[in-house]
Amino acid sequence: MRRTLPLLVVLVALVGAVVGVVVLRDGESVAGTPAAAATTPGTTTTVPTTAVTTTVPPPTPSPSTPPAPPAGKIKPGEPRSGVATFYDSDGGGACSYDPGPDPLTAAMNETDYEGSAACGAHLLVESGGKRITVRVTNLCPAPCRPGQLDLSAEAFAQLAPPVRGEIPVTWTLVSPETPKKIALRYKSGSSRYWCAVQVLDHRNPVVRLEVLVGGQWRRLGRAEYNYFLAEDGAGCGGPIAITDVHGERLVVDALPVRPDVVQATNLQFRRAG
Repeated sequence: MRRTLPLLVVLVALVGAVVGVVVLRDGESVAGTPAAAATTPGTTTTVPTTAVTTTVPPPTPSPSTPPAPPAGKIKPGEPRSGVATFYDSDGGGACSYDPGPDPLTAAMNETDYEGSAACGAHLLVESGGKRITVRVTNLCPAPCRPGQLDLSAEAFAQLAPPVRGEIPVTWTLVSPETPKKIALRYKSGSSRYWCAVQVLDHRNPVVRLEVLVGGQWRRLGRAEYNYFLAEDGAGCGGPIAITDVHGERLVVDALPVRPDVVQATNLQFRRAG
């Protein structure tokens, strides 16, 4: 009996240790049943925009702390090199700009076009000791190479005789003087349920467009035809914030959704450099 009691104590301790061991697997609770799903921070509930109203004036972001623009291929102060060719241009093209009287335009190669990010950029183009400033209005698809510009015939002729066909060039993003103010245009078919917004006459390339939705700024995606899309209608007709490649952010008061109408503002990006 003196030896049985210690043995019994040892057995009880071993059973208790075994019972107390619980192996947890991914997705199981201590009882071996699936654990409750954690709340996902990115999950949102869609609310019809027609049911949301507000009488609170929209907040104005602090101009002293603009959001950093995304890194693009065309950067201020960085010269690029390539070749220039030419074509007959009326100022229209992939950027969805209206044909205009300015003959000094360029189509950008697909790599540097970057999904329409190059649209409206002003470039100082140099070759053989001559220089001109052109505005990007179109896309030059393959076989255009990275760094290549397909200039308007008028622009090419100011750099070299057209008979040469192709010339080496260097080009740099510039911020020219302009008397124009920024304008906005809603694409045909736009409404409060779906809209696409285009920025016109901007001095510097636009890298971000945001709309105010429920007191928060929402960034819109950009199409290759140079419109920013609100495909669910959120923000259509509300205030718009536009950021340029230098990080300057301008806020435009709410404009009515009027498809195919150019609506002027009194704003323009500062001249850089």
